Amino acid sequence: MLALTRKPGERIMIGENIVITIVEVKGDSIKLAIDAPKEIKIYRGELYDAIAAENQQAAQFTTLSDIDALKKIYKK
Repeated sequence: MLALTRKPGERIMIGENIVITIVEVKGDSIKLAIDAPKEIKIYRGELYDAIAAENQQAAQFTTLSDIDALKKIYKK
């Protein structure tokens, strides 16, 4: 992990095509601007964690009867 100290208006470069700019520091909050290519997905940490947990839950099945029930639906 890299920890940096930056002031408003200063930037952080990630590779050649991602720029993070410190927009504002107010109390305990920092406002960031992120400039990245559209194909790079950017999520807040808590949202990313929620998506990952939901995906993991969706990928699991509880019983074999659930799979059998799905097979019956798709055979119709």
